[in-house]
Amino acid sequence: MSHERYLLLDNLRSLQNVGALFRTADGAGFSKIYLTGITPTPPRKEISKTALWAELSVPWEWYENPIEILTLLRENSVQIIGLEQSPRSIPYTELILNSKASCLILWNEISGVSQSLLQFSDTIIEIPMLGIKQSLNVGTAGGICMYHLLELAPK
Repeated sequence: MSHERYLLLDNLRSLQNVGALFRTADGAGFSKIYLTGITPTPPRKEISKTALWAELSVPWEWYENPIEILTLLRENSVQIIGLEQSPRSIPYTELILNSKASCLILWNEISGVSQSLLQFSDTIIEIPMLGIKQSLNVGTAGGICMYHLLELAPK
């Protein structure tokens, strides 16, 4: 049984981060990317430059309101996973997939995942930070967690 994986990018600002996440989603076998709010959408040369044209191979859709697509995903038994430091978060290595599909929510580079999306999440995961800095670039953090979801997925 295969495990469908989706990525939701909420209010990202950087074209380069969007491109990097398209490229990583392609490499990790994600089914679709949902771009929401102010997240830039293809076609844009700045996205293509970083994505190396992965935006042409990974299907994507844009929604103004992320709750709209998350509601549809939940109705289809998709496990919603927020990536954010929160009192509810667990280390990403302790994540258990309990559905036929999952959707990883990534954040705005300044403000993180919104409280409304964290409340909508079935699980919130975080990457332990051992240094002075308490966060990673969204593209780096997304890549770590996308490949972890690939490792957890039933073959």
